[in-house]
Amino acid sequence: MDELTDVNAKQHSADALRRHLKAAKLLRQQANVDPAAAAKRLRLREWQAARLARSHADLLASERFGPAAQFFLSDLYGPKDFSSRDQEVERILPMLISMLPASALRTVALAVEVDALTEQLDSAMVAELCRDGMIDAIDEDAYAAAYRRVGCRAERERQIMLIRQTGEALDRLARKPLLSTLLKLMRGPAHLAGLGDLHTFLDSGFSAFRGMGSATEFLDSIDGKEQALLADLFSGTPNPFAML
Repeated sequence: MDELTDVNAKQHSADALRRHLKAAKLLRQQANVDPAAAAKRLRLREWQAARLARSHADLLASERFGPAAQFFLSDLYGPKDFSSRDQEVERILPMLISMLPASALRTVALAVEVDALTEQLDSAMVAELCRDGMIDAIDEDAYAAAYRRVGCRAERERQIMLIRQTGEALDRLARKPLLSTLLKLMRGPAHLAGLGDLHTFLDSGFSAFRGMGSATEFLDSIDGKEQALLADLFSGTPNPFAML
């Protein structure tokens, strides 16, 4: 990548990062304004994380794919609140643009976009489950019914696509040996500067994907199962979760 292309790529990722950080921050503020509402959102996310763990149990149990699967469930999509990470990114965005290679900046931008879109979809799901009185006892039938009423099929498909793109971006990062050295050098200063969550996200993702080798089989497995589940949920297939 020549210097001009690199600058343009960084600017594009930086613009996307600012936009998605703003969206995620607003949605989280709305979700957390009331402790009871925040607890309901957490309940949904815990249920979804447990579902993902069941659906992808083969990857979690795999010696080769386990660390990457655990990273996906904990650091990319899970019940964790990513507010601290995103606040760190927002605070030092100019420094990130100057320090990180374009590929690493794009990876952060993709992860934050996943976060913002997930916040949007989860907010709609919580509203539907509350309407049914099922938020405190979510089961597969209640989840499937709420999922269909929320709709947003294009957004659901984009969510799956973004998760794959984030994985592909991490896969490319894992092939850059100089980034490993950079992350090691940044570990101490990052934590001292209050940037521990951001560093942990990049370092954990890099390590998980570096140890896996090619991520194609791993990402194909996630993509295939989630696409199949999406189709079954929207078509009203009985017991869609049992099909995985």
